Amino acid sequence: MSTAAPATARTSSPAPRPKGAARRGSRRTTLLRWAFVAPALLYMAAFFGYPLVRNVLMSFQHYTPKTYFTGEAPFNGLDNWRAVFGDPLFTDALWHTALFTLGSLAGQFTIGLALAVFFSRRFRLSALVRAVLLLPWLVPMVVAAVVWRRILDQEHGVLNAALKTLGLTDGGVPWLSSPSVALTAAVLVNIWIGIPFNMVILYGGLQEIPRDLYEAAALDGASPWRAFRSITLPMLRPVITVVLVLGFMSTVKILDLILALTSGGPADSTQTLGTVTYQLSFLRLDFGQGAVVGNVLILISAVFAVLYLRASRADFEGRK
Repeated sequence: MSTAAPATARTSSPAPRPKGAARRGSRRTTLLRWAFVAPALLYMAAFFGYPLVRNVLMSFQHYTPKTYFTGEAPFNGLDNWRAVFGDPLFTDALWHTALFTLGSLAGQFTIGLALAVFFSRRFRLSALVRAVLLLPWLVPMVVAAVVWRRILDQEHGVLNAALKTLGLTDGGVPWLSSPSVALTAAVLVNIWIGIPFNMVILYGGLQEIPRDLYEAAALDGASPWRAFRSITLPMLRPVITVVLVLGFMSTVKILDLILALTSGGPADSTQTLGTVTYQLSFLRLDFGQGAVVGNVLILISAVFAVLYLRASRADFEGRK
């Protein structure tokens, strides 16, 4: 009787894939990735890339209403750019845009942060009060501007009537009819409109800060102001960056508020880059020069976006 020797179990490594199969698999994976990305790329190219390229080309063309019928838009080199940069209205609008944007951002952020900190300490009816404070953000910009135009009216405005009742002024303040006051009035109205957005976003960021940090700081004897500077602001930095960037993007190109409130007047004292673009394109019907101002706005936004991305990357790497 013969006994069979037990078979020893041997593990064998899988056979390596042929190089051709591996290359085909890698190519197939790459194609699948591009297939998923292609719709987004096509959308970006159609609705962002093409209008941007057309706007750049238009700034080097003599583009008038006649072009829409004849199709003729001869290139005129840098004539449009020279005309725009040589116009004092553009220089004034650039300065007004800077003042309007910086003033609006400073006021919206400061008051929004103060309200966010206030509402982070829960109290009765806090949710209802926050909901009421959201109303300026929900009202259409044009409607808000028309309402504020009535409020700021020199003769019959509610604000001047209140100031007279309090004895703070004898005559009505020319909020919208004085070149030295109109831009300030526009900034104040835009601050009122933008406060809810800042408050909501910053309030959400405050809710993500662990309460343990404040308790530990209180045990160490830190004052509320010291805790705010050492805990709240550093932890809130990413949210602050987002709020300021989005606020800048929406404020620097603002148009409807200025048009409905002052129409760029009086004496062009509230002309911004947005209103100058509108005036050149749709009032003077010089679309080439209007495209120049539009390109300046795009360039300013692009520079700010690059700075934001670099700051975000540095902050992300610092958190590693």
